[in-house]
Amino acid sequence: MLHRNRYILASRTARSLAYGALAVVLAEALAARGFSPIGIGAAITTALLAGALTSALTGRLVGAFGTRATLGMGGGAMIVAAVLLAGGEPAIVCACLLGVVSPGGQDVGPFAAIEQAALAGESAGMTRRLSVYNVASAAAIAFGALAAAVLTYPGVLVLYAAAGAVVVLVAFVMNDEQVTVAEPVRQTRAPFGIVERLAALFALDAFAGGFIVQAFIAYWFSVRFGVGAETIGPLLFGANLLAAASYVLAAQVAARIGLLNTMVFTHLPSNVLLCLLPFMPSFALAATVLLVRSALSQMDVPTRQAYTLSLVPPHDRPRAAGVTAAVRPAAASIAPVLTGIAFQLAAAGLPFVLAGALKIVYDLSLLATFRNVPVDEHAPTVTEPQ
Repeated sequence: MLHRNRYILASRTARSLAYGALAVVLAEALAARGFSPIGIGAAITTALLAGALTSALTGRLVGAFGTRATLGMGGGAMIVAAVLLAGGEPAIVCACLLGVVSPGGQDVGPFAAIEQAALAGESAGMTRRLSVYNVASAAAIAFGALAAAVLTYPGVLVLYAAAGAVVVLVAFVMNDEQVTVAEPVRQTRAPFGIVERLAALFALDAFAGGFIVQAFIAYWFSVRFGVGAETIGPLLFGANLLAAASYVLAAQVAARIGLLNTMVFTHLPSNVLLCLLPFMPSFALAATVLLVRSALSQMDVPTRQAYTLSLVPPHDRPRAAGVTAAVRPAAASIAPVLTGIAFQLAAAGLPFVLAGALKIVYDLSLLATFRNVPVDEHAPTVTEPQ
């Protein structure tokens, strides 16, 4: 199990390093290749939607090719995507259609559903393992953003291809038992609708997040304050590093106040700050608000994953992880093109306000819907909310 966890962390870290670097430079690189703001939004929407489709098809891919082959094919697709992103507009569109291009730092493709279900294992310690998993990812995204401050766009693409190669290597060296999760069996499963209600609320949160993917945050700072990658890269490095630190605290906070309360009461204040961000009159104030928000906004990620997996029996976790992993990029894919329109109309601050407001609605709805659902991380049971 220890070797398995290390392999999974190596794969996630390599991908996240590449995601973090690409998020800083992608929008400006597309603009330099003649994409309009609406075109940039459409490309990001395409990438997220293709990533959601790939994630949704993970179960079928695993059934047809096996878990290791599915991971290996995903890594290979990252290498191909890196090559295509160096080309012109048609090649870039093809790259986005592969389902493994991440414009916002989030994991896309078949990887997360497989890895989270494998890491869940026994319920005991699940939140801690998922926290480590997300810490590794956030730290790598941070260092990827920092690397983008010194790398050229072709250099970032080389890093992306190298990450794909690491995924292929990890898939090759692991054995089937390390990544194969239990098949669903005819046992009692979570009451119908539990996962679906969670997925619907996660979709609202992800839709809101689609307005402010990191590629657009970087682009907004560039347009609003005239700063380049040499400034934006370190800023996003700090933001993602703070997010990584929050993952470390998430399990401790959840142990005191519960998974659901941790998800909601750390997320709410971060979304108020998100609404305020575009009204900051200087780069220093805007950067400060972004950093404070980053220290709070991601603490719900490992707790959200643990909460979802704790609501269902162990044999039903692959389905739950796949459904909730697929719905987020699918929902997020709708918003970037709207953000592109806002940039085109010189209303670049509007997406931040919309995202913050929608995320507040998500937080309150999540609390209202699931506050009466008892969950024990060590012995998951589910009771329908009253």
